[in-house]
Amino acid sequence: MDLSIKGKNAIVCASSQGLGKSAAVDLAKEGVNIAICSRNQEKIDLVKNEIENISDVKVVAIQADLSLEKDIDTLFNKAKEELKTIDILINNNGGPPPSTFEELTDEDWQKAFNSTMMSAIRLSKHVLADMKKNKWGRIINISSVSVKTPVNGLFLSNSIRMGVLGWAKALSDEVAPHGITVNSVCPGTTKTERIEQILNSQSESSGKDKSEIEEAMANSIPMLRIGEASDLSALIAFLASEKASYMTGLAIQVDGGSARTFY
Repeated sequence: MDLSIKGKNAIVCASSQGLGKSAAVDLAKEGVNIAICSRNQEKIDLVKNEIENISDVKVVAIQADLSLEKDIDTLFNKAKEELKTIDILINNNGGPPPSTFEELTDEDWQKAFNSTMMSAIRLSKHVLADMKKNKWGRIINISSVSVKTPVNGLFLSNSIRMGVLGWAKALSDEVAPHGITVNSVCPGTTKTERIEQILNSQSESSGKDKSEIEEAMANSIPMLRIGEASDLSALIAFLASEKASYMTGLAIQVDGGSARTFY
């Protein structure tokens, strides 16, 4: 299927690994020029080289800590300088770490809020001018199935990602007349560094072997497997396309049928 986005320009956040990297790769395969970012310049440069080896799009690798407003400003300004206009924004950041409620400090809550919610808000504010001017834009938030079915031990993620969802729904109504869509994708258990962190945490707290926990995870999913990053990034590429121009304000789970909700 031709998604009709060749030549568009995108910012893909937190794209040195996992879901962000997979989204960047799939967009590049569709001919989208991309600005990718990570806190680690060496890691993001490696991804830049990988993408350039499989496509002929322009790739800009930028070091940025998305919890810091000044880094977000730098990310946008460098992306804008290199790509000229931003048509697609993929908001993404590594999920807050698992913990018990009583372990969390005020500082933990504030850090997670800045990383998860304020990064999306700040970057979206930056890109809206171009999108409104061009009467076309796509803002896609990588969230979590925890907004559909809260996950035990993920207090920060369960709480703050719901805030992002509410903001995204309100924003989708406001910008729809300008040809801009705002959607969220909600991955379930997916093979990423994040799931390794959760497996290790659960193994440590329960005393069970990590492989035993992983097998139980897979067996709890109706499709009897843990998802791949490409399962999610295929949806992201579609939502970023012209084909999805009538889809906005949605939160779509990609979880093998795990969430026990209809919406």
